Amino acid sequence: MYDFSQARNQVLQQIQNACDTAHRSDQVDLLAVSKTHSHDAIRAMYALGQRAFGENYLQEACAKIDALQDLEIQWHFIGHVQRNKTKLIATHFAWVHGVDRLIIAQRLSDQRPEEMPALNICIQVNIDGQDSKDGCDPQDVMAMVEKIQHLPHLHLRGLMVIPAPNNSEAFFQTQKLFREVATRYPMLKSWDTLSMGMSSDLLPAVEAGATLVRVGTALFGSRDYSQDR
Repeated sequence: MYDFSQARNQVLQQIQNACDTAHRSDQVDLLAVSKTHSHDAIRAMYALGQRAFGENYLQEACAKIDALQDLEIQWHFIGHVQRNKTKLIATHFAWVHGVDRLIIAQRLSDQRPEEMPALNICIQVNIDGQDSKDGCDPQDVMAMVEKIQHLPHLHLRGLMVIPAPNNSEAFFQTQKLFREVATRYPMLKSWDTLSMGMSSDLLPAVEAGATLVRVGTALFGSRDYSQDR
């Protein structure tokens, strides 16, 4: 039987070790990427104290959210956001990490139910110009911040990146961009999140200032692609 407790403790220790190496005393949050994993796996991780879970596939995620309503889970959507999916995302999630166009942010704000708290948003940046990756150009970030910060039902929190493998320098480039936004927009008090780093590159991401790491395989084991999406 898979040992969820051991897996989570090992990841938390890796985060702590990375913080120690980087001489960081601030908190780095763990987002458990539960895509393709079962309701039971999520319940097991929840029982260990994990509260934030990330999903990439909208249909699969909505089914899980409905089935796990008895748990106080903070749901994060971390996949690419398509225009025809914004209403479901706006009504089911607390966070969205993949906003790379202004029109997406506008639709999420317009479709966020009035009775729900503002939706937390990270701008996804294609920090190293990969053809295969989503994300806006780094040069477009300031213009997006200028517009998104005024949308009424969103909290603009920070940046999200998925650099190419073994490109740790991209994390430091993201940190620099993050700080440039903070300097230009000092009144943007919610600007506090660098969503970067996964199972394979957690250490360099934390060393570069990640405040939230997205970990799936190291927590849940190999992905189960038999799960419905």
